[in-house]
Amino acid sequence: MDEREPQEFTSATASRFESQVAPSSARCTVVVPCYNEAARLRTNDFVTFLQNTENRDLQLLFVNDGSRDATLSVLQDLRSRFPARIRVLDKQPNGGKAEAVRHGMLHALSLKGCEITGFWDADLATPLEQIPDLEAILLRHPQLTMVFGARVRLLGRAIQRQPLRHYLGRCFATTASTLLRLPIYDTQCGAKLFRVTPELTQVLAAPFQSRWIFDVELLARFSARHRSDEVPLRDQIYEYPLPEWTDVAGSKVGSLDFFKAFGELFHIYQRYLAR
Repeated sequence: MDEREPQEFTSATASRFESQVAPSSARCTVVVPCYNEAARLRTNDFVTFLQNTENRDLQLLFVNDGSRDATLSVLQDLRSRFPARIRVLDKQPNGGKAEAVRHGMLHALSLKGCEITGFWDADLATPLEQIPDLEAILLRHPQLTMVFGARVRLLGRAIQRQPLRHYLGRCFATTASTLLRLPIYDTQCGAKLFRVTPELTQVLAAPFQSRWIFDVELLARFSARHRSDEVPLRDQIYEYPLPEWTDVAGSKVGSLDFFKAFGELFHIYQRYLAR
């Protein structure tokens, strides 16, 4: 992905990015960022999920992040099969996953009836069937504003991670937790849902400065806003131990990128948390 400066999100850019508009909205809209996913997008899994009537309050918003392959065509074909359940934003040029997610979530926030939004990795390392599990937690607990998937290797859970990526990830997550002053186990899992609130809109208003760890920057923005609150941020977040997660081949994040992430973590700390 290139590193061009991302643009601010406006109503004009929303109309430019959106290739087709679904005729109806839903209570929960999940953003799926896509970059060169044509060859590995598991369309059958998306079809099966959307055909399940129990998921009828869920909508998927795919963001094509300037892909150079046939990703946009694949997404538009998928949308043609579920015009009331799928939206497709064509974001040009490529700006990186962080901005694809931010633009997608801001668009979701503008949809009538949307109460919950968030993002899900396109490789489906976390199966789609777990979206309703995270959504149900938010619906049952009105004091919560965020539910994050957590890749915890427990007995009875199928969490499959490469050993090197696991240990590097644990080292990074521990450092991030310390700097954020939040006892969070897994900052980087690509399965997160948020309650739609004015604060979420404000947190997403500015482009992310981080290229690799926008999840941490998002949390840092929330933390900076909650320093003096009587109800601490930690009481508004729930980490859900995922029953299944698979390290899917073809990830665009390599082992060396973990070390770049530590540099970004330092800048995030200085910008939002060092006061």
